[in-house]
Amino acid sequence: MNIRPALVAALAVLFAGCGQKASAPAPADSGPREIDITAGDNMKFSITSIEAKPGEDLKVVLTNVGTAPLEVMGHNWVLLKAGTDANAFSMAAMTSKATNYIPASHQDDIIAHIDLLGPRKSGEADFKAPSTPGDYPFLCSFPAHFQNGMRGVLTVK
Repeated sequence: MNIRPALVAALAVLFAGCGQKASAPAPADSGPREIDITAGDNMKFSITSIEAKPGEDLKVVLTNVGTAPLEVMGHNWVLLKAGTDANAFSMAAMTSKATNYIPASHQDDIIAHIDLLGPRKSGEADFKAPSTPGDYPFLCSFPAHFQNGMRGVLTVK
């Protein structure tokens, strides 16, 4: 049995494409990475730690899964700049009912936010993660929610 012709044919097929550039289709833009967070009548976020790359496109979707009315148990999501005193922000927010507990005096501290949500409502925020690595606090600024643990950290690294 002569293996040589079969070997030559196999090598010819194997090397037929050598030297040619293969073109793969460009990957489809999948959009921002989505982070789904729920909050309910227990005054807790389902996610309290988020990691991101500098400049990464993110979309945070907050859903209030609670049943209590907005007036007594509304929830929002506010991402603050690194180094911002989240407790001071929360204290200022308590007196900012007219602006849905987003204090005008602290607007410059906010990177992104989701408006106050009533029961069974959802909202979203699309933003780029900060380009500087570090820890960026987030919280619900509805009165007393931060103090009861409704907070977390976006870590950029």
